[in-house]
This record gives sequence, C-alpha cells and structure tokens, in this order.
Amino acid sequence: MKAMSWLTKPMSRRNPIAVAFAGLGILAGIAALTYFSGNLPFIGGGTSYTAYFAEAGGLQSGNEVRIAGVVVGHVTGVSLDGDKVAVTFQEKGAWLGNTTTAAIKIKTLLGDKYLALDPQGTAPLNPAQPIPLSRTTSPYDVQQAFSDLGQQLGQINTTQLAQSLQVLSAAFASTPPYVRSALSGLANLSSSVASEQAQVASVLAGTRTVTGTLASEDARFQALLKDGNLLLAELQQRQAAISSMLVTTQALSVQLSGLVTDNQAKLHPALEALDQVTNVLEQNQANLAQAVALAGPYYRLLDNALGNGRWFDTYLCGLIPSSYLPPADRPASGCEPPKG
Repeated sequence: MKAMSWLTKPMSRRNPIAVAFAGLGILAGIAALTYFSGNLPFIGGGTSYTAYFAEAGGLQSGNEVRIAGVVVGHVTGVSLDGDKVAVTFQEKGAWLGNTTTAAIKIKTLLGDKYLALDPQGTAPLNPAQPIPLSRTTSPYDVQQAFSDLGQQLGQINTTQLAQSLQVLSAAFASTPPYVRSALSGLANLSSSVASEQAQVASVLAGTRTVTGTLASEDARFQALLKDGNLLLAELQQRQAAISSMLVTTQALSVQLSGLVTDNQAKLHPALEALDQVTNVLEQNQANLAQAVALAGPYYRLLDNALGNGRWFDTYLCGLIPSSYLPPADRPASGCEPPKG
C-alpha cells in the first residue's frame, strides 16, 4: 500500500533527492545498454567464438570475419594463451559446423588482415569449444620474411665463408673436374655475395622502408580507392542519361536529313538567288566601299549641324555681297563660307 501511495503521490509532494537518484539510475541503465548493445544476444554482434592460432599474423581487434568472401562478423580480441594465440570473434547469421576451419588471410597488399572461416561438419559448432590449432592457419608475412633475410645475411661472415670454400676447392684439386668446377663456382658465388653484401643489405633496408611507408599510408590508399569507386558509380548512374542523349542526337540528325530532303526543291532556287546577290555585291564592292567612305564626312557634318540644339546650323552663300564683308572674311573666289 505504501508503494502504491508513493506512485500515486503528486510530483510536488515527492522527495526531490529520491527522484533525482532514480532518474540518474535510469539514465545510467540506458547508457549501459547502449554501450554494451553490441554484446546483446538479439540486437548485438551475434555469437562469440574462439580460435587458437600458432601466431597472430598481424590480426587485430576490429578486423572483419568472412565466409566465402562475405562479411559475417568481426574480431573482438587477440590475446596470448600460453604458447598459442587466442582469437575471439563474433559471427551473426551464418552456420558454423563442428569441424569449421579458420585462417588469417591478407586483405590488401598494405598488410590488412581478416579472419576467414570455412564452415564444415555435421553438427553446429559449440561456442564454448575453441577451434584447435589443427584447424587454423596463419598467413605468410612478406615484410617479416625480408626483415629476417636481412638479419640472417648480416650475421653471416661472407668473407670467411669465401675463404673456406676456396680452401675446399684447393683440397679437392685432385678430384674429378666436375667436382672442382662445382666447388670453384661456390667459391666465386661466395666472393660475389661478400663483395655485394653492403648493396644487398641496402636493398633489403630500402624494401623494408618502402613496405613501412605503404603500411603507414594505408588510410589514404583506402580513401583513394573509395573515391574511385564513387566516381565509377556516378559514371554508371549517368550512363543512361548519356545513352539517351546519343539516341536523341541520332534522331535529330535523321529529322534534319529528312527536312533537307523534303525542302531541297525550295532550297535550291533560294540558294541560287543568294549566289546571284553575292555576285552583284562582289562586283560593286568598290562602289560600296566608296559610298561608305563618303558617308562618314556627310554624317559628321550633319551631326555638327544638328548638335547645337533644336535647330539647323546653315549658311546661305552669296546672300551678302563680298564687298560688305570685312577684308579678312572675304572669300578668295566663288561662294565660300567665312573663315574665322
């Protein structure tokens, strides 16, 4: 009855401290469910399994889990369990048999790995029973192989090896020719290796540097490949529009050809008349040029006559006899406008 009365009690009469603690507890529960939602059985990442490997091979937590190339989960942890590596992973939506095999494979040339599963067996795989070493394989790391090769070559005393082979060649001097030739060849090979030891070490060191640089630029290579995929997808989407444009252009050319064919009888006289007009213009080109040259001064004088207001500036020549004009303004001969 007390619990019912507390529930029905108005909010203003409840203890604010208790309400605050209850609200914080509910928020903490929601946050915990959200954070661990990936491990929930119904909405999480699926069923958890464990597989034992002889070595991790560069596999990391968060790498993909694939079956026949399809992503079905992700790696949740990589840890050392005695003399072997325990890899835990989650899988969802696929069937795993009791003889399922697992392998760490290379995803990209830059060193990314993923866990590949091969479902086998007649009964479902027990999540509590790890996949043993006999059914797991690790990848071959090219970068580590080059590094080990460089270290091994650095530890070999090639000069002493060449001297030893030369001594053996001298000791077998009385042996058949093919034995002496073989030992001499080994001695020459050792001498060549000894003389080129610094260059070989430099090449291996450069190879290791290149692989390290490529590994550090993995994110940029992935972004470049993603951008290329986006470009190809956009071009694929625009393929229909480009195809439609080409089809429409072809139809337009067909329509224009038909139009020209249908109106050829009308266009031919018009083109002939236009040819005659151009011939007349070409024959009178000199007269047209002279007319244009004379029109310039005419329109300049007309502009001067009309440019002083709403009237014409005119001069009536001979209206006043030249004897009445000042001597300086009298024309020398004929009727000329006064100068001033």
